[in-house]
Amino acid sequence: MTLEFLGPLYPWTKSLHVISVFAWMAGLFYLPRLYVYHSQVAPGDARSELFKVMERRLLKAIMNPAMIASYVFGILVVLTPGVIDWTAGWWHLKMAGIAALTWCHMDLARALKGFARDERPRSERGWRILNEVPTLALIVIVVMVIAKPF
Repeated sequence: MTLEFLGPLYPWTKSLHVISVFAWMAGLFYLPRLYVYHSQVAPGDARSELFKVMERRLLKAIMNPAMIASYVFGILVVLTPGVIDWTAGWWHLKMAGIAALTWCHMDLARALKGFARDERPRSERGWRILNEVPTLALIVIVVMVIAKPF
């Protein structure tokens, strides 16, 4: 299913999609890094309280709206006539990359609640490892969209 009226809007829809994905990815790269630093300070410490504010603002004011915008504009791009060849296989792997980014986002949001309760949901090393997931997903997504290898 496509929506014909989206054809002339495609450059704008695609631009807004890319901008929102950039903002979302920035948050997905930065929030785990904040968690690395947050996990190094004692609960109740003034720095811990500052990290809580920074993390909450990043998630609520930047990451959540950017993720929603990425989905909305991405769906509009997909509904634009002639953009997706549904017989090609690359888009399946792109969707897996999007699922990985969404899982990562949700895991980070769950952790925010833990940090707010002065828990340490994961070790510093665990946050460093999780910090690589968005990078790997981004590589998969970009290669699938640009190179369309299959």
